[in-house]
Amino acid sequence: MKNEEWLREHLRAIAIFLFGIAVWLLWGLGYPEALNYQEQNQLWLTTGDFFLQRMAVPGGMADYVSEFLVQFYYVPWLGALLIGVVYAAMQWLMWMTVRRWDKTAFPITFLLPLLMLWHQGDIDTLLSLPVAIVMALGATVAMSKYGRHGYLLDIVSVPVIYWAAGPAAVIYVAIRGLQYGWKLFIEDTVLFAISIMAAYWVVDYQWPLNMMVGGINYYRIPLMAPVMQYVVLLSPIAIALATRFNPWKKDDAFNRTSRYLHLALKVSSLVIVGICAINKGFDPFVYEILWQDSMVRQERWHDIIKRAERHQADIAMSSNCVNLALGMTGQLADRMFTFKQSGTDALLLQMVRDNMSDLPTAEAFWRLGMVNSAKRYMTDIQQSILNARQSGRCTKRIAECYIVNGDYKAAEKRLNILKNTIFYKSWAEDAETYLYNDAKVNSHETWGKLRRYRYKDSFLYSYPEKHKMLGLLFQQNTDNRLALSYFMGQLLLDGEFNSFMGYMQWVQQYGGYSQMPYGYADAYQAIQQQGNVPGSAYAAYVKKMMREAK
Repeated sequence: MKNEEWLREHLRAIAIFLFGIAVWLLWGLGYPEALNYQEQNQLWLTTGDFFLQRMAVPGGMADYVSEFLVQFYYVPWLGALLIGVVYAAMQWLMWMTVRRWDKTAFPITFLLPLLMLWHQGDIDTLLSLPVAIVMALGATVAMSKYGRHGYLLDIVSVPVIYWAAGPAAVIYVAIRGLQYGWKLFIEDTVLFAISIMAAYWVVDYQWPLNMMVGGINYYRIPLMAPVMQYVVLLSPIAIALATRFNPWKKDDAFNRTSRYLHLALKVSSLVIVGICAINKGFDPFVYEILWQDSMVRQERWHDIIKRAERHQADIAMSSNCVNLALGMTGQLADRMFTFKQSGTDALLLQMVRDNMSDLPTAEAFWRLGMVNSAKRYMTDIQQSILNARQSGRCTKRIAECYIVNGDYKAAEKRLNILKNTIFYKSWAEDAETYLYNDAKVNSHETWGKLRRYRYKDSFLYSYPEKHKMLGLLFQQNTDNRLALSYFMGQLLLDGEFNSFMGYMQWVQQYGGYSQMPYGYADAYQAIQQQGNVPGSAYAAYVKKMMREAK
């Protein structure tokens, strides 16, 4: 009997371990782009002010811990491993909570992390939520050691858990009531309500009451709490209720066949939820865009092109990513119109007020030498993060723009922020050695080149005239072949046929081509023959734009 019990306990441990590994592989191999997205939309700092800022609202400790963990997403396999640990801890604590009632409930406790996975497929779901649930369940397990005598401690623990974990404290309140009766449940419910109202007063009514109840930092979009968030928050309570009052929880209630059937039903339910979590929670279109952005950040240009050859999202951001990859590999002149082009914004997207769409455009501006535009776009992207977080990626690029422009004081301010991080610290310390040293900046492989490429004269940025700005950029430094490719490509996107034909001399003189690029030759022929060129990629683009304009 002891051996059988020992085997059962170890089988459970093995199951939890394998589940954690599965979660690790899912995020690390399946969706590393999501980790990149989450990491670049926050910036955890080692400063005391940062800690106090996070702790100033209910759920602040969960938020602080989650941001600490998310920074390790910078190394995708490590970030995925941490998610696996959090999910495994969530399941284990759920099992530790309910096993006293139902020894057969182990499989169903996996429902909680699977529902969490479903919800976390939404890219605006923050790690604060699963961390908060782990904190609430951990407190529940810890307080169970005190039995009924722990009710006096709840006078302190309920408000503390609420302030630390946010509304996930409802899990603690409900399960404590299931454990020790209605009296304790009513007492803790009153304490929970008082905690919410007291917190509402402490934050000086800066947050609406519904956010104090639904969670401030569980979701990136302020004042919004998806239905799935409440499903996840209430699922530990539902699991506890199901196990507490399960009429078939005793082993002797089943014969051997019935027990196996019962187990099969539980496992089948988990498989169904798991499949739904992947199919319903993870939008393929959204994750395709995240993947492209991640590849741009990593400068994996050939991977972007190879994937776009098979499948490409028909939106401007995707066109920006693919065209930048073509430009950085010297293929833009040849192959631009063999890929989907969204229109006149296919090379450079007009500023959009969100934290994602403008990133490839900002990266293109940077590599073109349009440093001020890159800085303006990156600043706007950072300010567009809906929960008012900073971005390590944006802060780093903004600092670089200031260095290239010689605005060392402004660069120093950004570098001082990055020096209070783990993964950006060494880069910031190295960049700091370039400050107030023009000669050293000029000798830098990238910064020195961009100093030579950037505009010499100041002028007002005009998005509708971007082809003129690109032409001016190239004209002042004919070594900037990326600017030439973007200039000629923008003329074709804008339908500036005469200008394109006229500036072909630039291609011949400065392009460095042994023969005319295929894309330009195709466009030249299509223009000459008014689109009557079978199989012409550019003619097909023009016809598509004309249809959409009607």
